[in-house]
Amino acid sequence: MSDKKKLSIHTIQKMKANGEKIAWMTAYDYPTAEFAEAAGMEMLLVGDSLGMCVYGYKGTVPVTMDQCIVHCEAVRRGAPNTFVMGDMPFMSYQVSDEEAARNAGRFLKEADVDAIKLEGGQRVVSRIRAILDAGIVVCGHIGLTPQSSGQLGGHKAQGRTIASARALLEDALAIEEAGAQMLLLEAVPPEVAAFVVEKLSIPVFGIGAGPHTDGQLIIVSDVIGQFQAFTPKFVKKYANVAQVITDAMKAYVSEVKGGVFPADEHCYHMLKDEVGKFPELKADFE
Repeated sequence: MSDKKKLSIHTIQKMKANGEKIAWMTAYDYPTAEFAEAAGMEMLLVGDSLGMCVYGYKGTVPVTMDQCIVHCEAVRRGAPNTFVMGDMPFMSYQVSDEEAARNAGRFLKEADVDAIKLEGGQRVVSRIRAILDAGIVVCGHIGLTPQSSGQLGGHKAQGRTIASARALLEDALAIEEAGAQMLLLEAVPPEVAAFVVEKLSIPVFGIGAGPHTDGQLIIVSDVIGQFQAFTPKFVKKYANVAQVITDAMKAYVSEVKGGVFPADEHCYHMLKDEVGKFPELKADFE
């Protein structure tokens, strides 16, 4: 456990003003969060991407509030001094402002997160305001929004045409006007992301949005080479733990079948003054 001081929303805003980039990634469990905090990660998102990375779902839609809360609790325990953000899952905020505020509040009450994130632009403005009115820090999320990828025609980059870029900018401005304190852009051309950063006063982060944002988010399962189903264009793999883990498991299987493991050093032995009594014990059961 580190003794670093946890960021606040005010610290994050100051870092933007000073031009200091913020590094953050997703985390879904205690050990990953612990590693991230030790590595100096400034923020963690318990993303609904856990649906694919942890549960093996085809997408994020099946993820529930209860699942998100449980994983947020684990991440908070692993990273007590890191700014942790909970991700509002599909249908946790779409129905009404009241339900959005109630579910956002669960993240704080039950998992002690520092902020929540929700997808959508102009269509979720009233939800953002309701959550803010409850005293909760909000991060917007536009561009490629996985929960509504069906409407987008699949997991496709956004803002690649003038019409799409205009809609993206209008959404970004609406989110800031609603009072959200941060914005995440996903799968957006760098020039469009740079213009959004220029037009907004709040911190703007990117995942697949180029180098001009105020910081970068990445999926931990991608960056460490754990998730194998597909690799997005914007991912840089810094490790290949899938291969490391598979090799370790293969070696274990081989040694068990070959009688190599467990060796003597992996065994517990009887106390020295008890060893001589063992034949007598055996005799009692013959």
